[in-house]
Amino acid sequence: MSELRDKLILVVDDEPHLVNFMRMNLELEGARVITASNGREALDLVREDMPDVVLLDVMMPEIDGFETLKRLRQVSHVPVLFLTARDEEDDRVRGLELGADDYIAKPFSHRELISRIRAVLRRHYIAPPLAQTVVHVDDRLQIDFARREVLVEGKRVNMRPTEYRLLYHLVQNAGYVLTHQMLLTRVWGPEYRDESHYLRLYITYLRQKIEENPAHPHYILTERGVGYRFVDFQKQTHEAGPMTA
Repeated sequence: MSELRDKLILVVDDEPHLVNFMRMNLELEGARVITASNGREALDLVREDMPDVVLLDVMMPEIDGFETLKRLRQVSHVPVLFLTARDEEDDRVRGLELGADDYIAKPFSHRELISRIRAVLRRHYIAPPLAQTVVHVDDRLQIDFARREVLVEGKRVNMRPTEYRLLYHLVQNAGYVLTHQMLLTRVWGPEYRDESHYLRLYITYLRQKIEENPAHPHYILTERGVGYRFVDFQKQTHEAGPMTA
C-alpha cells in the first residue's frame, strides 16, 4: 500500500500545467489532492481542510511563498515542501528558516516528487522508538520523550518535529559521535545523505533553543569534519557521585 494513500495534499502553484502534473502523479499514488493558485487561497484551505502536507510554490502573485509560509506557521505545523525554480542556497535556507520541512527544485520528476513527500511524512508523523522515556541531562535541561517535552530551566521549549527527531538521536547516543551521514539518514532519510546544509541549520536551531550560550555549546558538541556528539551526561552524573537529600 502506498504511503500516500488517502493523504490529503494541498498543491499551491499558479502554473496550471504543473498543478495538473502533480495532481495526476499524486492521485496515482492514492492521495487526495486539493489546489490553490495563490497564498490567500492556500491559507484558507489549510484552515478549512487541514491537509496532511502542503506543496508550496515560491513565486506566486499577491502573496509569495515565503510570506505564505510565514503566515501559515502562525496557525499550523503541517509539513511544507517548497517548490522553487531558483535552486540557490539562500532561497533554500530562507525557506527552511521560515519553517519549511523540505524543498524541491523545478523541474522535478515524478520519482523525486513522491520520494520527497514520503520522506517528509515519515519524519513528521512517525515517532522514533523510545529507548528511555525521561532524560535528566542536568539541572537545566530535561527531556520527556513520552510526552515530547523539552524543558530548559523548567520552561517548555517548542520543538518542530524535525528538531525533536534530531535531538532524540543525539541524546540516545550521548557520548558517541554521530557522523553527518548517519544523522541525515536517521532524521531525514537515506535520500538526504549529502544534504549537509539541513543538518547544519537544524543543529543551529537546537543550540539556540537549549544551549545557554549557542556560540559555545555545552550539550551539542561539534566533531569537526566528522559529525556531532551530545555531551555524555550519564558519565557526568556518575562522576558527580550519588545525590544526597
